[in-house]
Amino acid sequence: MNKLALSVSLALAAVAQPTLAEDFGSALSGGKVSTDMNLRYENVSDDSDAKDADALTLRTRLTYSTGAYKGFSATIGMEDVRVVAGLEDYNAAGLNGKPEYSVIADPETTELDQGYISYAYKTVGVKVGRQVLAWDGQRFVGHVGWRQDRQTFDAISVDYKPLEELTLKYAYIDQRNRIFAEDRDINSEDHLFNASYKTSIGTVTGYGYLLEEDNDTENQYDTYGISFKGAKQLESVKVLYAAEYASQTFENAAGADFDTDYYLVEGGVVINGITLKAGYEVLGSDDGMKGFQTPLATLHKFQGWADKFLSTPDVGIEDIYVSASGKLFGGKWVVAYHDFTANESTDTMDDLGSELDLLYAYKFNKVFSGGVKFAAYSADDHSVDTDKVWVWTSAKF
Repeated sequence: MNKLALSVSLALAAVAQPTLAEDFGSALSGGKVSTDMNLRYENVSDDSDAKDADALTLRTRLTYSTGAYKGFSATIGMEDVRVVAGLEDYNAAGLNGKPEYSVIADPETTELDQGYISYAYKTVGVKVGRQVLAWDGQRFVGHVGWRQDRQTFDAISVDYKPLEELTLKYAYIDQRNRIFAEDRDINSEDHLFNASYKTSIGTVTGYGYLLEEDNDTENQYDTYGISFKGAKQLESVKVLYAAEYASQTFENAAGADFDTDYYLVEGGVVINGITLKAGYEVLGSDDGMKGFQTPLATLHKFQGWADKFLSTPDVGIEDIYVSASGKLFGGKWVVAYHDFTANESTDTMDDLGSELDLLYAYKFNKVFSGGVKFAAYSADDHSVDTDKVWVWTSAKF
C-alpha cells in the first residue's frame, strides 16, 4: 500500500481504537469471514507466431470484515492464484518466463486484495485503504474481476447521498493495483468525481476522471462526460436505452497533446425473458495519432471477450454490436456480435475485424456455480485471428 493510503489508514485506526477497545468482543462477533474460489481452464489459439496457450489456475480469496461500532469497521482480504496440475503452458503477460506462448494474464501471486477502514454516518460513507472501486458499469472505473487477480486501488473514497435521488462520489487513488500481481502496479495521483441523479425515466450521471501516473514524468488523461441510462415497462415489453458522451485530453512529458471523444448509443427490449440489445460505441481518435483510452476500466466487458482492444489503437474504434441473452435449463446464455472499424482510417488501418462471443453459466446452488465461454475474433487490419475458450467452476461461502 502506498504511503498516503497507509498513513491515513493508520490515523483512522488510531482514532477508532479506543472506541473498538470498549466493545471489541461484540465487534468481532459481528464480523464475517467469506471465501471465494475460482478454478478456471483457459485456452488461447491464434494465428501469431506464438504457441497456443493452456492454463488451469485456482484463485482463492479469503476476506474478513469486522462488525461496525459507532460507524467504524474494517475489512482485510488476501488473494492467492496458483497453477493447478502443472498446466501452465502460457505467457502470463511476461511474468512467468514463457514468452513463446500466447498471453493468458493470470500470473501466480499471493497478495493483499483489500485492506481498508470504513466509516459510515447517515448519508456519508468513507473508505481508506486498499479497496475495490466499480462505478457506472465499470466502463471507466472497475475491478477487472474476470481475471484471477482482480484490480484494486489504494485510495480514499467518499460516497455522499444528500437526497434520495442524488449520489455524489469522490476518490483519490495513489496506487493502481492491476491484474499482473504486484510487479506492474502503478503509483498515481488520480482524482475521480462522479454525480448521479435518478429520475422517473432513468439516471443522469456526470463525471470527471483526472488520471496521472506518479512516475516523475507527466502522463495525464483528463476525461469529462455525461450519460443517461434507463428502462421503461410498456405492457409486456421492457424498453432499454442508454446514451453517453465524454471528451478526453492526453498530455505527456514529451509534449504530446491530444483531444479525443467518446460516444455511446444503445437500445434494447426485454420480451418473454429474452433481452435483445443493439449499440454503437465510439472511442475516437485525434487525426489517427491517438485513441481514446480508459486505463481504469474493466475492459473485458467491452469490445469483445477476446481482449483485442485493451488499449485503443491510435485510429480509434467504432464498435457496432448486437446481443441476445436469456435463461435456458436454469442457466444464463449470452450471444454477442461486434463489428469493428477505425474512427480515423489510414491507408493500412480501416477494418479492425469482428468478433462472436458465446456464454452459458449455471448456478448449481447457493455455493457452487460454473460456466463455459467462447470468443472468436476475425482479424482484418488489426491483430490476428484469435479463439479463446474458458471453462470454470466457482465456490463462494
